[in-house]
Amino acid sequence: MKLTSITCVLILVVLGICGAVYAFSGFNLLYFLCFKIDFAYRSFLAVGGVAALYTVYSLIAFKPFKGLK
Repeated sequence: MKLTSITCVLILVVLGICGAVYAFSGFNLLYFLCFKIDFAYRSFLAVGGVAALYTVYSLIAFKPFKGLK
């Protein structure tokens, strides 16, 4: 479970960095890293969406910040 959470957060960080590069320069880094293969590009974006949903679920279900005040 911990490895899954770390993997999902890493995927979201990679998507965030690629999105920032695209926003500031206009160069689609993620598409370039997928060797300009549409299927790989869309698959990684789909995995990123599932990673975001899992991260939100884990924050709601496990309440990691419950003891902080």
